[in-house]
Amino acid sequence: MRFIVVGLGALGCYVGGRLAVGGRQVTLVGRPRSVESLASSGLTVSDLDGFRAQLAPHRLQFATSLAQLHIARQDVVLLCVKGGATESAALELSVCCPPGCTVVSVQDGVDNVARLAAIAPRQKVLAAVVSYSVVMPSASQTHRATAGRLYLARNSTTQEMALLLNACGLTTELANDMRAVLWGKLLLNLNNPVNALSDLPVGTQLMDRDYRRVLAALQSEALSAMKAAGIVPATLAAVPPWMLPHLLGLPNWMFRLLAARILRMHASARSLMWEDLQHGRMTEIDDLCGAVVRLGRRHGVATPHNAAMCKMIGAHHRGTRFSGQALRSAAML
Repeated sequence: MRFIVVGLGALGCYVGGRLAVGGRQVTLVGRPRSVESLASSGLTVSDLDGFRAQLAPHRLQFATSLAQLHIARQDVVLLCVKGGATESAALELSVCCPPGCTVVSVQDGVDNVARLAAIAPRQKVLAAVVSYSVVMPSASQTHRATAGRLYLARNSTTQEMALLLNACGLTTELANDMRAVLWGKLLLNLNNPVNALSDLPVGTQLMDRDYRRVLAALQSEALSAMKAAGIVPATLAAVPPWMLPHLLGLPNWMFRLLAARILRMHASARSLMWEDLQHGRMTEIDDLCGAVVRLGRRHGVATPHNAAMCKMIGAHHRGTRFSGQALRSAAML
């Protein structure tokens, strides 16, 4: 089983790097600039638990497009691009992959599998969720900054795949209800815009009660919309989803005590949305808060705080940061 990792951001490099360290055949597919950097410097892969490995350039295989590869039906494509690139990736997959080839969407958001399947219907498209955060301290290093695991939809293909992923240090769990897992992850990802607008490391941001109150409001709206839609989100954090807004609203001393497992993370951990804002790139706000707004609209649930967050991220100017109090005010809290 060969793995083809599409998207060389922090997550793609981490997953691909762990597979390569584990001796699996991996091809990394990304933009020319990313490929050139890794082909020159190699890749260092590390994690919160002390793992660290250096991959020399000769141990890595690269391509700048799927069209450069001869993809076999038994190959597995791990799609790690942002939601905004899903349609263009699906078009390339539909042309370059043989019928029945397995494509695993390792992306944030809840709609990517449906979007991929609509454009690439001949491929076997599956959902995956990574419940941890990955950062890139440099262009040649990827680091898992928080605890968590990779979830895959359960079927005969993923049972074999999970064995290989676990053997490579990518802790993997098979799930029967990936819809619940996808919405459970989205609930956690609602911190991404809060973190991006704070311009702080996640651990520092979470110790400010005002930022937590904004996140709690976003999650409360999401939970109300999910309840109306009959969606029961999976528990991916140390506490059940329904408890998260209550935990976030606690005084700092109590939050620190009860959320010790949540706060275990690398000191530099930040959201990918923060990185996107810093570089003036398109963000995934529409896949996160936007998804909550759309779900609420379909089921008659008001989601003004998530709608406000979409507008703030869309109008953000580089170098602008919000204090916790200012963000509460801007989010109408």
